[in-house]
Formats: sequence, structure tokens, C-alpha cells
Amino acid sequence: MVKLIEMMLDEDLITKDAISALVKSRPPKKISFANLIAEKMIDLHSVEIFLAKKIRHGVISLRHLEKIEGIDITPIMEEVAKSLNVEYIDLDDIEIDMKLFSKIPYKQLIKYNVIPIEENDFNILVVFDDPLDMEAQDAIQRLFPKKPIKIAIAKPQSIHKHLQRMEINESIKGLVEDIRRDLNQEDSYEETNDESPAVLKLIEIILKSAIYIGASDIHIEATEKSCVIRERVDGMLRQSFTFDKDIFHPLASRMKLLSNLDIAEKRKPQDGRFSTTVSQKDFDFRVSTLPTIYGESIVLRILDKTKAMIKLEDAGMSKFCFDRFSEAIQVPYGIVLVTGPTGSGKTTTLYGALNAIKDVKDKIITVEDPVEYQMSGLQQVQVRANVGLSFAAALKSILRQDPDKIMIGEIRDQETLRIAIQAALTGHLVLSTLHTNDAISAVTRILDMGIEEYLVSGALVAIQAQRLVRKICTHCRKETVLPDTLLKDV
Repeated sequence: MVKLIEMMLDEDLITKDAISALVKSRPPKKISFANLIAEKMIDLHSVEIFLAKKIRHGVISLRHLEKIEGIDITPIMEEVAKSLNVEYIDLDDIEIDMKLFSKIPYKQLIKYNVIPIEENDFNILVVFDDPLDMEAQDAIQRLFPKKPIKIAIAKPQSIHKHLQRMEINESIKGLVEDIRRDLNQEDSYEETNDESPAVLKLIEIILKSAIYIGASDIHIEATEKSCVIRERVDGMLRQSFTFDKDIFHPLASRMKLLSNLDIAEKRKPQDGRFSTTVSQKDFDFRVSTLPTIYGESIVLRILDKTKAMIKLEDAGMSKFCFDRFSEAIQVPYGIVLVTGPTGSGKTTTLYGALNAIKDVKDKIITVEDPVEYQMSGLQQVQVRANVGLSFAAALKSILRQDPDKIMIGEIRDQETLRIAIQAALTGHLVLSTLHTNDAISAVTRILDMGIEEYLVSGALVAIQAQRLVRKICTHCRKETVLPDTLLKDV
């Protein structure tokens, strides 16, 4: 970033006075290209042309630019491609020829960060992240002595991600063949599932792939003719892998074994969980199975244990909401509710609140189904309906444990709600969640569950409704002036 600013100063794209003013307004470590754009200290179009020129002359690289926050390298790459008379390709919009891909050793692809796209009668189209890297071009050309390569460019990070995904796909193909071979050697798949290295490796790849892309859930579904793996990222489901139907049974059985479920039971739903370490981070997986007409649907909720230590100020609230919510959770008694649809981060917000208020002077007890994150400094109770330990039963026992603060994972019925309100009215701070779409609907829901109005007014301290919104990529985002009519509609 410092080198880039120095070059921009040399080209009079920014003034020293502007840099000095920016340094005074924020810490030096917080200065970024995005700040320069936001403060309108630079003309973005002029800078894009300038950067494209520097790339053509080999002064800076696309890899370096991609790491700088606030720079959208797409128009820069388009300018570079135009000036060098090569094609700019968005890898998300094309289909890669896997036969051609397999002709280049994977180590070479990784070393030079290139992907062969397609072959025709005249040439072979190869995507590079650096159109001036003659060493890479010569190395790839030597692998295709009979045809010239045609150079195209793509985003460096996009090439890297596609190479990783292709490596995963190739690994999975081999594992699927190993699993099928094991199945053919055994009288029944159950005998193979328990210890098959191929099944274990396939599950490991599925979990790692989901964690790598930041998925919140993994869906393993049996369809009429196949086994489909889907991942939920930023609230949207997307398909990641598809296998033949015969792979589903060993995969499902191993998932059940990991989660301490009954592998023979396919007629009724089951719930379990397991833990594992991925890339030196600990993760919990909450597992749910559901019988369907074609087999079972298995859903894994990914729980990053480090997120239990989230600070409330990092939860994404506006200053107004943060100040009001922080005030609410500091009161000595009463009930504070967080509402919103499934998967909107309600539990994460409650853990952030517990982190903010926990103190050695207080006894804090939580009752959850299930316990999503394990935290020090408080007692956590797991609901076990099969032995009669419901939310209501657990709460009755908790109140005899002399608690100061209580967190209820979810209020589902009238009995739990009534006990929670009684606890709030007798000197306890109660935090919980409720499934409603907005804050005001929570009051209506409480009244519909049979709680008297005077109890609600005496116990209720605050209700916060929340949603998860999709984030804008820090590398791709750019400022846009919206028309007044659109702003009024919003």
C-alpha cells in the first residue's frame, strides 16, 4: 500500500496534503485504498488506467493488487487485456475442459497459477494471472509442442480457487471408486462403512470444503438416482458435489456413527453431534437426519467454537441498537429477547451478550438444545427430552441452583415462557430467543401463549429483532450513487 501511494504521488494522482489529512483523521494502520475512494481523494478511473499501465510495464502484479482492500481489479484487468490484445475471462462463467486439464501436471498448474480452458484445431486457450510471465508461458507451451497456446487472463484468486476445487474433485473421483470397490467386495455395505478409509477421507473432504468457503450448513440428500451434497453460504444453498446413489448409504452410515446415532434406524428422525479439528481450528457439527421417500436427508450445522468468544461490538449492530441492547443486558433482572428467523444469528448474539456480562461474582446457567458453543465461566445444560429433561423441567431445577443470570436457548411453549417470566420477576436476568419476524410480533406471540399483560409489562426489558445480511466483497465493492427515487423506495 505504501509503495502504491508513493507511485500515485509521483504521477500526481494524489497530493501530499490529502495524505496528511487522511493520516490525521485515522490511525496509519487504518489507511486503505478504500479510504482514499470514500474520501474522494482520488479519481478512480484515472487510477485504474494508471494501474493497468504499471501492470503492462511489469512494475506491479495483479497478485499484489488483489490483496489491497478497496481495489476492484476487474476494470483494471479488462484494461490490461485490451491493451495487450488478450482475452479477460471470468472463470465462474465458463466450463473447463477436464481432459485438457489432466494433461498438465498439477504441480505445474499450482506453480504458475494457470488453467487450460479449451482446445480447438488451431490453439489451446490457457488462462494466466500474469500475462507477462514468460517463464510460465514457455513452461506450458513445452507441454503442447504441436499447437500454440493462446493467452487469456483471469483474477489470480479465482484461478487459485478453481485449481483447489479441481484437485478436490479429482480426489473425490478416486475415493468414490475405492468405496465402490469396497462395496463390491463385501456382502453388505454396513460391514464396510465402519472402517473404510475411503469413506472417512470423503467425509473429511466434504467438511473441509464447506468450512473453506464459509458454509453454515451441509446438506447430504438422497434423490431418486443420486446423492447430492449442498452447502449454505451467505444464506443461499448451492450444489457442491453429486455422486451416484450407491455412495449415499456408506456416507450416511459413517455420519451416523460419528454422531453416535443408530445406523440401522432409517424410519424416524435422529439428532446428534460430533467434533473435529480442521486447519488447526476446532469445530462442532450438529447432525439431523430425516427419512424421505428416496432415503434420508442429513443436515450438518457447522459450529465454529471460536465464534463463541464473539464480542458484542463485532456482531454488526448499528451504534443505536448496540447502545440500547448493551443497556438492556446490564439490568439486574428482567427478560431480554432476541427474535428472528432460523439461522439469523440469534444464539451467537446471546453468546456475545453472555461474554459481555459474565463475571466471577455471578452464577450464570444456560439451558440449550443443543449446547452450540462451550464457554468457560458458566454452567451449560443440555436438554434431553428422552429422559424428561425438557426446557421447562431444566428451568425448574436451575431456579433451585441460586442463579443470577439465565440463558434459555429458545422459548418454545407456554410452560417454559411462564417459568422464564416468573424468574425475571423474582430477581433474575433472563436471556432467550423467540421465533418471530420482528420485535413487535414477539409481544403478540407472548400474549397468544397465554401470558397475562401485567406480567409481560413487568418482566419484559427489551426485544431485539435481527437478520443476517450478505456481505459485500471487500475487494470488489465500489461506491455507487443511487438515484433519489430508489433511495425513497428503500
